[in-house]
This record gives sequence, C-alpha cells and structure tokens, in this order.
Amino acid sequence: MRPSKRDELVRKSLAVFYRDGFHATGMDTLVAETGISKTTMFKHFRTKDDLILAVLRYRDETFRNWFLRRLDERDLSPRQKLLAVFDILKEWFEETGFKGCMFIKASAEFQDPVHPAYAQSTEHKRLLLSALRSLAEKAGAREADLLARQILLLKEGAIVAAQMGFDPDPSGAAKNAAAVLIDAHIPEN
Repeated sequence: MRPSKRDELVRKSLAVFYRDGFHATGMDTLVAETGISKTTMFKHFRTKDDLILAVLRYRDETFRNWFLRRLDERDLSPRQKLLAVFDILKEWFEETGFKGCMFIKASAEFQDPVHPAYAQSTEHKRLLLSALRSLAEKAGAREADLLARQILLLKEGAIVAAQMGFDPDPSGAAKNAAAVLIDAHIPEN
C-alpha cells in the first residue's frame, strides 16, 4: 500500500529533523528537502510543532518496534536480554547516519515539561523503561524497578557517549556496568 502524503511528510521530515535539529530546521528547508509543498504541509499540520509531534510519535513507534523486535529475535533468557540491550545499541551506533537519540535532542530543544515534544520524549523513555522493567521482573530481579531504571540510565549514557564520540566503545562499557548490576539484582540459576 502506498503511504499517504501525510505519512510521507512525517517520514521525510524525521530524516531532516534528526540530521539538523528541530529549531534549526525551518519550513522552507522542509519543503526543499521533502519535496512536499508548504500548502500540503499545512493541509496536514497546522503548525511546525504539530509536525514535530507527529515525527516524534512515528520515531517512537518505529524505534521501539525495531529495538524490542531485535531483543525478541534473540533466543535468550530475560536476564540475558537485559545485557543484549547493549548489543542492540551497538548495532544502532554503527548505522550510517547515527546522530544520537531524537528524544534526548527534543527534550533539550523543548525544555518546558508541558511542551508536547518534551512530553512525547518523556513518554518514549517511560515506555522503554516499562519494557526493561518487564524483562527484569521476568528475570526474577529482587528490585525490578530499580534495575530497570539503572539499565535505562546506562543505555541513555551510552547513547550520549556514542553521539559525542568521546568513548571508543560506549555500548561495551555500559554492558560491563550492566552485568555488575544484573549480578547484584538477579541470582544465578
């Protein structure tokens, strides 16, 4: 099925916003880069903020689906999947065009907690935390919520380090730290 103009605009705008940022990208740039006219853009989105929110929702859905699918594809125990999170991050970091986390960037550009872009970014992280908490619970972690939060913090730190390029192996370093935490929270069977 052919994507709608709206879907095409969201998908193409994601690439531009991811590469250049939200505030630095004007509507004229989006018109030039997406090949979609301003008239069509404003037909589907009343404001640039509405388009940004649609882009963030799309990115949330596609990234989480990819990330969780990659975890599910591995024939691993829940405990092992908690560590595999960092292997999947490494895959992402090695992709051509990797420029960090769109949600970290959005929350930095839109710092008002009531702004929809900030709220969507927070929701993305909350949903990832929920998935990690579920894995920690299935693995039998004594304090599943704490372990999930710790792994999420390591994941987020690895993303920033990878984007900034100051660590030669951020996913590996984070994975090593996560192994210590997992050992402390989940007894070996």
